[in-house]
Amino acid sequence: MSSEQRLPQSHIDRLDAICRSSAIIPVLVIERLEHAVPLAKALVDGGLDVLEITLRTDCAVDAIKRIREALPDAIVGAGTVLSIDQYRISEELGVDFVVTPGTTPALFEYGIASDVPLLPGVATVSEVVTGWEYGYRRFKFFPAESNGGAKALKSFGGPLPEAQFCPTGGVTVDNAADYLALPNVMCVGGSWMAPKSLIDNEDWAGITELTRAATQRYPR
Repeated sequence: MSSEQRLPQSHIDRLDAICRSSAIIPVLVIERLEHAVPLAKALVDGGLDVLEITLRTDCAVDAIKRIREALPDAIVGAGTVLSIDQYRISEELGVDFVVTPGTTPALFEYGIASDVPLLPGVATVSEVVTGWEYGYRRFKFFPAESNGGAKALKSFGGPLPEAQFCPTGGVTVDNAADYLALPNVMCVGGSWMAPKSLIDNEDWAGITELTRAATQRYPR
């Protein structure tokens, strides 16, 4: 692989700045467009201004548009990106970063050329090594709990000491500490501060309260 096909250091630096600015990145599934802005504001008011909006719902693209317009200082990423087409849509939306649940060679290659940095999803050492060949050093470990949790991620540090991770999937307010104690963890991704029940009830104050409790327990 030529040097032109390897991830530039600037992408790694930008991901470091994003992932190390907060111990927690909320992973949001927005099902109703009218919830997008008040939900984002509730999280920002609670102290979390890095938001991952998953592209799992029909309104996700419009939700990202509205959040970026309403909260221009928030750092907004597109999550659950599964294809090059979705990556291109994310670029057009002007997101700050892209996250995948798993990563193909095509996505690794596209991320190198894109102006929007990619946090590629991996579940095994083999997948990390594949990304390593393209120059990637920062990864999403997903689904974290189903793949051995903090113990598994700790074992990644032996052969891959330069790799850093954002574990997501089954991370809770209680087990987040196990991950954040690891030297190869930048931050964690989770949704416990914005449970579906509170979103459905439009309890934005309740979400702000949970978010504030999370940031106080896990300060950056």
